[in-house]
Amino acid sequence: MKRLLLLGLLLIPISPGQAKTQTIHCPGDNTVEMRYCAEQSWQQSDTELRRKISQKLYKQWQDATRAVCALAYGPYKDGTIYPQLVVGCDEHLNRALLKEFQPLGN
Repeated sequence: MKRLLLLGLLLIPISPGQAKTQTIHCPGDNTVEMRYCAEQSWQQSDTELRRKISQKLYKQWQDATRAVCALAYGPYKDGTIYPQLVVGCDEHLNRALLKEFQPLGN
């Protein structure tokens, strides 16, 4: 997913006058920005989750969430929004699992 995002960013034509750094404000105003923001949010939840569970369990979780999210958003597979939907789904499931590690009452 990260490679797709980087490839997409590389394909955007930039003239020398536009080469200055642009600030992206999440959730973003266009597809590229929204994908970037979704990826950043997923990476954060992924990092938190890796700290909570074993590598073996994390791999099983990752395989399961990818399969479930791909199935849930299968009808959009040919659309430009599909990668963002799948990353968002992965991130939501990560956050749901992370809530289970919070102490009761929080």
